[in-house]
Amino acid sequence: MMQLKLVPARTGIYWVKRGMLTFASQPLAMTGLFVMWIAFMSVTSVLPVVGLPLALTLLPAATLGLMAATREATMGQFPKPAFLICAFRSGRRTARAMLALGVLYCAGFMGIMAVTWLVDGGGFASVYLGNRSDTPPPLLQSAQFQSALWVFIGLHLPLSLTFWHAPALVYWHGITPVKSLFFSAVACWRNLAALTVFGAVWMGIMVLVALVVVTIATWLGHPGLAFSLVTAALLVVVSMFFTSLYFTFKDSLSDDALSIVSIT
Repeated sequence: MMQLKLVPARTGIYWVKRGMLTFASQPLAMTGLFVMWIAFMSVTSVLPVVGLPLALTLLPAATLGLMAATREATMGQFPKPAFLICAFRSGRRTARAMLALGVLYCAGFMGIMAVTWLVDGGGFASVYLGNRSDTPPPLLQSAQFQSALWVFIGLHLPLSLTFWHAPALVYWHGITPVKSLFFSAVACWRNLAALTVFGAVWMGIMVLVALVVVTIATWLGHPGLAFSLVTAALLVVVSMFFTSLYFTFKDSLSDDALSIVSIT
């Protein structure tokens, strides 16, 4: 029986701490897995015609792989690269369900891009998807582009929350893709305060790290290195962020007898 747990807003800070501590226990492994994840998704997305839809379809399974690696690290084990494809190594049923989940995510994402296209004629979509080699400032400053940007944010946020726990529910609890989306949306809505704190803290950390690195590089007389140093620093921070995702699932949906809402 799957159970929904309601957690206070301050739990968002706890999730951040758990992610950092778990990352610190296996920093090379977690960073390496994240770099492999980014590289795979980047290479896949640039394939002609099928690249982007394929990358979007595989995104839930790849994200689940990072969560499974985190779970392994919490048990004191070294997470191996094979965890990135664990969704496809647990039998055909799980693999088909994860692919179905990916297809649903791809359809949702492309639908959002289609809506932004209607808003500004495709300017935002071209920039976001990297289809433009140049991005003139007037385009970024135009009212249509800004409107498309906010439409994307407004639609992508609920899409992300709907899929937030879905891969883990499919993989660890054998829930069907459609039901996993419903349960994920309910869990995120009921614990929205904690997730908001979680996201805000990570955003603050990323901004602070970037400012500190740029300040240090400038103070040392090497402002040209700032971009490279910020990229490297944010790579580590984002790796920590993905490490912390497992704890948002673990503490929101479990078999705890004190849980409030039962999901069958």
